[in-house]
Amino acid sequence: MKINLAEVDHIAKLANLSFTEEEKQKFIGPLNSILEYVDQLNKLDTTGIQPTEQVVHTSKKNYSWNSDQVKSTFTQKQALDNGPEVGSGHFKVPKVISEK
Repeated sequence: MKINLAEVDHIAKLANLSFTEEEKQKFIGPLNSILEYVDQLNKLDTTGIQPTEQVVHTSKKNYSWNSDQVKSTFTQKQALDNGPEVGSGHFKVPKVISEK
């Protein structure tokens, strides 16, 4: 699959981004490179490999096996005090998805 300018436009629209024509042209090469690499990965023989295999760390301490421990954390007020704009117990952020 090759990425073309129309697909870059479509991806930008989905991500709510706008680019100049020059910027769009610059994305085509890297996006095609990524797809070529994924195509190489798809050609690998994965027969006998379980889909949920866990990568085992080679270090002495395997952090993926730490037991869960309850620890004290921030209160909601402390966390919200770090936000630039808050209200009704949450951070206020600009709307990024519009209904069309």
